[in-house]
Amino acid sequence: MENIRAAVLATVSVIGLVFVVDAQVSNRSLASRGTEDSYRPPRTSWGDPDLEGTWPSTNMAAVPLQRPESFGMRNVLTDAEFAQRQAQAARQAAQDLSDFDFENPSIPFGQVGGGQSPPQHWFERGETQRQVSLIVDPPNGRLPALTAAAQQREADRRRESPGTVASYTDFTLYERCITRGLTGSILPGGYNNGNQIVQAPGYVTIVNEMIHESRIVPLDGRPHISPAIESHLGDSRGRWDGDTLVVETRNFTDRPGVGMNGTGASAALKITERFRRTSDTTIRYAVTVDDPMTWTAPFTMQYDLVRDDGYGMYEYACHEGNYALQNILSGARATERAAGDTTQRPSR
Repeated sequence: MENIRAAVLATVSVIGLVFVVDAQVSNRSLASRGTEDSYRPPRTSWGDPDLEGTWPSTNMAAVPLQRPESFGMRNVLTDAEFAQRQAQAARQAAQDLSDFDFENPSIPFGQVGGGQSPPQHWFERGETQRQVSLIVDPPNGRLPALTAAAQQREADRRRESPGTVASYTDFTLYERCITRGLTGSILPGGYNNGNQIVQAPGYVTIVNEMIHESRIVPLDGRPHISPAIESHLGDSRGRWDGDTLVVETRNFTDRPGVGMNGTGASAALKITERFRRTSDTTIRYAVTVDDPMTWTAPFTMQYDLVRDDGYGMYEYACHEGNYALQNILSGARATERAAGDTTQRPSR
């Protein structure tokens, strides 16, 4: 049953977690960084820095979240390592374009690209980057350790999870096509990497193609709503720090994870995002995740969003076609009946 669940969920769980402070991340020369520092973005008609446009993150889809330990504090590939990554990307592109054999897939059954999954050319691979990892703080590019409380939550979750699923509540919010959470909605992954920013006096709206999320962020200094009011995307408040838009979000529920709903954050989660335009075609996006009930320290990630006004923001019609939950649950019930288990459980 676990194999069946893994196989079907691979069709709806295709993303990776991606994030990336300036000093360590660079395909850029010192001269280009100097140009970025001196760049002054255009202004809206009411005087705010103009961030409007469509800013997909597809180019960063191939950069992993965590840095391999062998790189230590180094977060930039050498020329030789970069050339190796380019060769790997070329081999992957050739494999993606090869004929798809449903009966004998080149990817094992149950993994993305396998026989139960869309063919590999369906995915967005991104561009080869010199970044080794997207986490830049801690300096080793690794996630901080989980707190004792988070380790206990994970142990409880594993202990409470039966061998077969009993209800739709056994699935993550992403598997149910509800949300990937704030970070997961904006981070680059396998597909639907579009991001759009729309501005009005006193407000910024951030639209993510992934599960069609939109956040309307007030900039007028109003306080956060009561902590008793929680939501999957939290409560966002923004302000300008020079030419940088700073957005602080809190009041999360404890259901969404950070990224792909992997390690679940707690209700103590606070996320701080920074959007700074560094050229006519680039926004530097940085995000700091701070949850003292889950990780022993905050961590920061950063990457560039590249403007593409021709990018199409498509509807993420996941829920309408999400037959996975019904199939997995009904399959689990059939397995139980075949084994003589007469316990009544919901089929959907």
